Amino acid sequence: MARDIHKTAIVSPKAEIAEDVSIGPYCIIGDNVKIASGTKLISYVQIDGLTEIGKNCTIYPFATIGFPPQDLKYQGEKTGVKIGDNNVIREYVTIHRASVSGDGLTEIGSDNFIMAYVHIAHDCKIGNNVIMANLATLAGHVIVEDFAFIGGIVAVHQFTRIGAYAMIGGFSGVGQDIPPYTMASGARAKLYGLNTVGLKRRGFNEETINALKKAYKILFRDKISLKEAIEKVKNTLPDIPELKHLIEFIEANKRGICR
Repeated sequence: MARDIHKTAIVSPKAEIAEDVSIGPYCIIGDNVKIASGTKLISYVQIDGLTEIGKNCTIYPFATIGFPPQDLKYQGEKTGVKIGDNNVIREYVTIHRASVSGDGLTEIGSDNFIMAYVHIAHDCKIGNNVIMANLATLAGHVIVEDFAFIGGIVAVHQFTRIGAYAMIGGFSGVGQDIPPYTMASGARAKLYGLNTVGLKRRGFNEETINALKKAYKILFRDKISLKEAIEKVKNTLPDIPELKHLIEFIEANKRGICR
């Protein structure tokens, strides 16, 4: 059991809490919760269900994690939440356990910054180094790849994917997949070019950025079908991992690609 548990906190004796976890005032921790070393719960945090939280996370007041999904099909099945290391989860964040229509797990990777009032619904898959600004909302089964940035008051439709290094502007409604490395915004989000500044900040070299710019023009500006554009990118541009990921992401879409 953790050494630093405030006297007002309610922690189930069945929970698995590492020795150096800090649990602040009025937190409530359920039976099946696992919390790894170095994680700090500031106060008023509630964690329930089959929830596993990694090392060195900081969870701020009134965050709730692992509660049942907002899914009418859910009837109490054993589903869970898994959260990685070094995450910051700010005030009033809600992260729900999975439903029965996925693989049984809502997953969040490591080194993410999840700002106040964010909602992460059942069965979502969040990668690493993702930033979600205040009031960003993910419906069920959303996939967010590494280093994506989701602005404030953004609503993402269920089963939608947000590609790696993509940036979504505030007040946007996202109903189709946002390709990796791009910027999108709007009430019905559309693309506004390559996330060039973000890529430079993350250390992408000029050769890679120029190749992505050319691919963006072919895929989203040239007046040819998407199928033709994909073939043109494959046949005319360098065979680099970033272009391969971009093409594979587009080819795997089911809800359509934001253009």
